[in-house]
Amino acid sequence: MTQTDARPRFETDDADPSRVRLAGQWTIATALQVAERLREIPAGAKAIDATGISRIDSAGVLQLLRHAARNDIALDDLQFREEHQALVSTIEDVADDRPKKKRDYGFVAALARLGYQVQDNGKEIVSLVSFTGENLVKMLRTLKEPKRLRVTATVFHMEQVGLDAVPLVILLSYLVGAVIAFLGSTILRDFGAEIYVVELVSIAFLREFAVLLTAIVLAGRTASAFTAQIGAMQSREEIDAIRTLGLDPIDLLVIPRLLALLITLPLLTFISMMAGLAGGITVGAFDLGIPPQMYLTRMHETLEVRHFLVGMSKAPIFALIIGLIGCLEGLQVEGTAQSVGERTTSSVVQTISLVIIIDALAALWFMSMDW
Repeated sequence: MTQTDARPRFETDDADPSRVRLAGQWTIATALQVAERLREIPAGAKAIDATGISRIDSAGVLQLLRHAARNDIALDDLQFREEHQALVSTIEDVADDRPKKKRDYGFVAALARLGYQVQDNGKEIVSLVSFTGENLVKMLRTLKEPKRLRVTATVFHMEQVGLDAVPLVILLSYLVGAVIAFLGSTILRDFGAEIYVVELVSIAFLREFAVLLTAIVLAGRTASAFTAQIGAMQSREEIDAIRTLGLDPIDLLVIPRLLALLITLPLLTFISMMAGLAGGITVGAFDLGIPPQMYLTRMHETLEVRHFLVGMSKAPIFALIIGLIGCLEGLQVEGTAQSVGERTTSSVVQTISLVIIIDALAALWFMSMDW
């Protein structure tokens, strides 16, 4: 075959101007020439006869298919030689670059997406409730069979969850207490009632801010850590290995973390209360002209124990929420690094949202009960 015969070329059918006949070799070696020839094909050509091509490879087939897609030429209007059909069929199967289906923003589609989301949230709620029941039963079983309790793991998680979080909780609580005292004094100064800043800071921190701030800090710090730790074990199939050994992942991984949170979250809440009150005392001493002795005397005279009990009563509930959601999301990891990241994000969002919702409902209930 001469060099001229190997050169890719085309000619228009005299009988049908919309039909183009191809010839020559359409391979990777002549890919640049093929691209030039395809650009020269008239825009009105709606049928391509490739039976005259003597040699073609996957590069030539791809170029022809893409040219046909760009110019709205149907695949049925592309004719290849019989011995080339197997290659063309293979390339068609792997070169399907059809655009993704556009998202439907209609009302029905929106309702469908809402329905799927509600269904997914319903499954998450059912999973959380069943997981809660399973853990409560196994914690009661631990009381009956103390040898199941992993003391070393529980103490380790108490240090990780509680002791390591003390500086952060103290700093945030102190600053928030100072801010509440400062903002309250700004308003009360207009009425000459700055002394009531003592009640404002004390009641707000004992009832709401201390436990809520501590729970939010642990939701972002501890729930994400639990999910990442257990999720990494799940992705490496370590939890499957634990089950193969006849051990219970709940006893080994979940209950020590729950007990650590149940013990340390109330303690951190108490520390947060003291730090918030200290912030109020600082603002009273340096900005309001209320000496610390006078501030403490006023707080002793006006403060009631029920406010402290209301705040502390929420701590075990928040501890269960943070521990259960963090561990459950970790156990639901599907084995990829992306899944670990998604579950960790979901864990933080769920715990913070649920803590705030339950705190709001509890506040309304305590107010209606006049506690």
